[in-house]
Amino acid sequence: MSLDTWNKPNWCPGCGNFGIWNALKLAIEDLKLTREEVVMTGGIGCSSKIPYWVNVNAFCGLHGRPVSLAAGIKLMNPKLTVIACGGDGDGYSEGVQHFIHFCKDNFDIAYFIHNNQIYGLTKGQASPTSDEGFITKTTPWGAFKALNPVSTALGAGATFVARGFAGDMQGLKGLMKKAIKHKGAALVDILQPCVTFNKKNTFAWYKERIYELKKPFKTRAEAFKESLKWGDKIPIGVFYQSKEKTMGDHLPKPGKVKKRSIGKLLKELM
Repeated sequence: MSLDTWNKPNWCPGCGNFGIWNALKLAIEDLKLTREEVVMTGGIGCSSKIPYWVNVNAFCGLHGRPVSLAAGIKLMNPKLTVIACGGDGDGYSEGVQHFIHFCKDNFDIAYFIHNNQIYGLTKGQASPTSDEGFITKTTPWGAFKALNPVSTALGAGATFVARGFAGDMQGLKGLMKKAIKHKGAALVDILQPCVTFNKKNTFAWYKERIYELKKPFKTRAEAFKESLKWGDKIPIGVFYQSKEKTMGDHLPKPGKVKKRSIGKLLKELM
């Protein structure tokens, strides 16, 4: 099964999204998932266009809502492997309320957030994760405090919390596979250089600072303490993983889905 589509990504040359795109396709292939078993959702932004270019089922919706779409899909058909994708603006600003409840309610979804610390599609405004003091078109005086996605996910109750790097495709593939296989709310916050609008957090900048965690921490408190490290040293890898009841376990199981002709259904709706 080829996961490539007839059209190709239109990201800027050198964009970190290419590494994420390739890692995701490799992860799906390694897990031997068929096209029919996978649904991807996306919001709005450079990163949220990734479902266009992976040959599986896809649903792109409103800004900040990819995980809401994913939740509905997973609850109605629990057999599906559901992957939500978006950016730091999409997931940690417009969609932060959905992100919090995704973590709190432990929806069985893998959520991959491409964190380039800037709004790329709208041409370079500060995002919730922009480093303090970062100069952009909307923050000529410097950005204020940055949101810490890993700490937030841990505090909100996600049962799989990891951070990856777009410049380490094999390592990122491994994290994605673990997140997809995990039963529960799985976040992979992906450090993704934006070569056009973020001249600070570059591939070289990250490579000088990142170090890999050897194994997940046993408690949320230990993982939270490690997640606060940022600047000279930045940890990547799995911070925390636990087995807990999911929202799907809590709710009544959906009935058997009756297969219907798409053509007939479209005629009814038009």
